[in-house]
Amino acid sequence: MQATNISLDNASDRAGRDELVPSRYALRIGEIDVLVVSDGVLPLPTTMLGYNAEPTVRAAWMHDMFLPPDAFDWALNVVLVRSGGQTILIDAGLGADPELNLPRAGQTIRRLEAAGIDLGAVTDVVLTHMHMDHVGGLLVEGVKERLRPDLRIHVAAAEVKFWESPDFSRTSMPQGFPDALRSAAKRFAREYQSQLRLFDDEQQVAPGIFVRRTGGHTPGHSVVRIASGGDALTFAGDAVFAVGFDQPGWYNGFEHDPEEAARVRIRLLRELAATGELLVATHMPFPSIGHVAIAGDTFRWVPTFWDF
Repeated sequence: MQATNISLDNASDRAGRDELVPSRYALRIGEIDVLVVSDGVLPLPTTMLGYNAEPTVRAAWMHDMFLPPDAFDWALNVVLVRSGGQTILIDAGLGADPELNLPRAGQTIRRLEAAGIDLGAVTDVVLTHMHMDHVGGLLVEGVKERLRPDLRIHVAAAEVKFWESPDFSRTSMPQGFPDALRSAAKRFAREYQSQLRLFDDEQQVAPGIFVRRTGGHTPGHSVVRIASGGDALTFAGDAVFAVGFDQPGWYNGFEHDPEEAARVRIRLLRELAATGELLVATHMPFPSIGHVAIAGDTFRWVPTFWDF
């Protein structure tokens, strides 16, 4: 892996003076250009990190991590990749849902523009799943008109099927979120139906870019592996959260099958610890690039050093 200053990481600062924090980070995986983009942050209750955990144990973990006890900001990350003449957006961020009052999220489109990325140049979108913080950017007013008419959107067939009649009985979300998730997924499927490219278990999207269904978080949840020249990076979507290294068995409130989600998480972390490949995940602190190590019966997150 090496850092890169190619056009994906435009040197000119188009984000404006209000952009006081880093919001994009470029690297190369072999011959493939990768850009991690922050969609902003999403404030949520800490119980969402492990609602099956004893409250005192969960509170102790928050304290030990120097995090507030009641609520904190979850990172939101998306990835842009260039490989073999294709420009691929992996997830699309939250977009805008005024009823939920989340003004610090939904920054993907603006930040792609600040990086000099033309939405019309995106040939493919890969969705890890259809929660609104992964499809919402495509529902922002005026975005669809700027996308290519032949845009391909890759998503697991099981995911599309699930959202036809979603089951929230095993989730533990704040009020308003189930309705918002249902509405966003339904609207997305309606507006982009003709551009969906469904797969069952695994699909190659571009040279070195593979998407694989894991299930768990949602029935069609998928991860994306980027591999070239002996380097590799996995974008894990919502399979891994910050607490999942110390407490991989804790259930996240957004998981539709929490037991399976825990099994998926442990299996994926073991794979990455064995190979030493890089991990990026939606809700890990930006830029969310690091390695996985095993520490006894748990895992350890080893963030990479930023390369300027």
